Amino acid sequence: MALNQRSRTVLTLYSAQDCIHGHRVRMTLAAKGVTYDHVLVDLNNAPEDLIELNPYRSVPTLVDRDLVLYDTSVICEYLDERYPHPPLMPVDPLSRARLRLAIVRIENDWVTLVEQIEAGGKGADAARKTLREDLLRNASAFKASRFFLSPEISLADCALAPLVWRLDHLGVQLPREAQPIIDYGERIFHSQGFARSLSPLERIMRS
Repeated sequence: MALNQRSRTVLTLYSAQDCIHGHRVRMTLAAKGVTYDHVLVDLNNAPEDLIELNPYRSVPTLVDRDLVLYDTSVICEYLDERYPHPPLMPVDPLSRARLRLAIVRIENDWVTLVEQIEAGGKGADAARKTLREDLLRNASAFKASRFFLSPEISLADCALAPLVWRLDHLGVQLPREAQPIIDYGERIFHSQGFARSLSPLERIMRS
């Protein structure tokens, strides 16, 4: 898609302050150490340039010169290929496929519950209970490796860590049996890259 704006020389990311999908992209950028312009968006009053760039007026939206991307998974994989060091996906096809499936499970099984909780209403308490129980059932996966299912940080962590960061804020209290999840979060949260990924509103979610 060609832009009707002046040529850009750096990446521009449009995201909302508290959007878990935008946080996922910002964590990917932080893991890569990439410099970018960050435009915080209020979707109730979307800026004109976002409306021109993205037919869905959605965030996150990434602009790289004349390229505009607005699907979270597409954006993250593009960034991993565009900036290959450090790699956030395995090299071999089998491991890449397994990691992609893990990300799909995170999105479909857990992030959708986060969105239901954030929406409030009658289904929020049920979504909290389901998310807590499902995370607990999968607690062993958080201690299988230093990072999620991998000895090195990957795109799966970029999808999962923003969710774990939000649990207290969402009212999802983890029991003692969930210690592997808590330990996983602490390993991620104390990194400089994760700190750089946070918006001002996200920073105070765990203050």
